[in-house]
Amino acid sequence: MEKLKLIIIQPQKIVLETEFDDIIIPGKDGDFGVFYGHTPFISVIRPGVMEIYNDKEVTKYALHDGYVTVENNVVTILCELIERAEEVDKTRAEAAKERAEKRIKSNQSDIDFRRAENALKKAVARITIS
Repeated sequence: MEKLKLIIIQPQKIVLETEFDDIIIPGKDGDFGVFYGHTPFISVIRPGVMEIYNDKEVTKYALHDGYVTVENNVVTILCELIERAEEVDKTRAEAAKERAEKRIKSNQSDIDFRRAENALKKAVARITIS
């Protein structure tokens, strides 16, 4: 099976460069898969779980806001933050989830609901991979 190349870039550096069989990425309008020979495109990434499939192994990451491009069997992700399971403090993520849920459920006029919803998505992604 032919491999695709993945490059993940954060503002400070390239954090991952590897080859893989296929990948599931949390896009703005839903999760999507990329396989060898995929049509080129650009998409916005939402906070969620990214799954990389390689030689029958799956590696999961919590992926936060960013962009992805697919072209010539190269997937390039530009993101603020990506976390592996061993980097996640599950207790802290669960507390963040509870705080975000409380903010969303409150009817206070000074709550930024989009920000609270984004915090909730990030916390759920962290909990899912941990």
